[in-house]
Amino acid sequence: MPTDLQRRELECVEFFDSPELSHLPTSRRHEALRELHRTGTYTHTAEELLAGAKLAWRNHARCVGRAHWRTLKLIDARDAVTAYALAEACWEHLRLSTNGGALQSVVTVGPLPREDGQEYRILSPQLIRYAGYRQPDGTILGDPWHVDLTEQVTSMGWKGAGTPFDVLPLLISVPDEPLQYFDVPADLVLEVPIEHPDYPWFADLGLKWHAVPAVSDMNLDIGGIVYPCTPFSGWYVSTEVGARNFSDTDRYNMLPAVASHLELDTSHDRTLWKDRALVELNRAVIHSYRKAGVIMVDHHTVAKQFIDHIAREEKAGRKCPTDWSWVNPPMSSSLTPTFHRLYDEPDLSIRPNFVTKKKGTDQGRCPFHT
Repeated sequence: MPTDLQRRELECVEFFDSPELSHLPTSRRHEALRELHRTGTYTHTAEELLAGAKLAWRNHARCVGRAHWRTLKLIDARDAVTAYALAEACWEHLRLSTNGGALQSVVTVGPLPREDGQEYRILSPQLIRYAGYRQPDGTILGDPWHVDLTEQVTSMGWKGAGTPFDVLPLLISVPDEPLQYFDVPADLVLEVPIEHPDYPWFADLGLKWHAVPAVSDMNLDIGGIVYPCTPFSGWYVSTEVGARNFSDTDRYNMLPAVASHLELDTSHDRTLWKDRALVELNRAVIHSYRKAGVIMVDHHTVAKQFIDHIAREEKAGRKCPTDWSWVNPPMSSSLTPTFHRLYDEPDLSIRPNFVTKKKGTDQGRCPFHT
């Protein structure tokens, strides 16, 4: 059984041997190994950091959007060692990634843990999330997934407007400072009001969603070095918003309301009222993002892109570990090409990669869209 240092040394060697770094002199790999053996760590250059983040995206078995891994942009925030500085780096991330609706894939890499092991962390699951308010009757106003986070920041002094779509502040933890929250600047939150191409009443539902899915609570593991503060964003697959965020019963649970407006028979599941409402809700999401000029990919298109990505990987002589249950969409799966094939088994040990912070697991949700 290799020691932790031996494992990191092996990952370091494999990283510097990757084709993406083949132009570097071998002396650079030897330099990194000597520093790692002597101090237990080493310092990536910005070029190495970006290459590692791209490979981490390409290696992530649960992401159906990996076809675009080469487009990733880097914000190097390793010197942001105060909560304020980290928040500013996150705001720069939102500026760069939002890009007026022409979304760009971006990773921001914050500081490494200190020598005493204390970490710099963003505790919010995404840079932009909606509050969930527990009501006296037990119902939830807003996003039920974020009731605990809402109550935590409320206990710290934050006060939301009490609407279903209040943007939560960003919760940041750094050594030698108290836990702090920072309100996300309103001009950095691009939101899309949801309307339907055929049903004017749809706009009266008051739905909207933010443009940028920026996951902020995963580790980035590159060449034996783990970065615990690495917001990552791409763009949404339409079903992530329409078939999950708006439709799941433990989220906004909008299918009954849509079905009611469509005057569907909801007396029994066999009438397929849920399915019919789900399609119209997703049509509204796709239509609205397109009308707003915000990049979003539908589940059919992204599935085709992923199959093309696998073909390119095979041509390059690389495996493409894939979690079948994650790359298939939450609606109409059998209508997409990703459904009708097998894949290389997911490898939780493959590095570089984005990994969860939870003990006992290496890969959680997809870092690209959630």
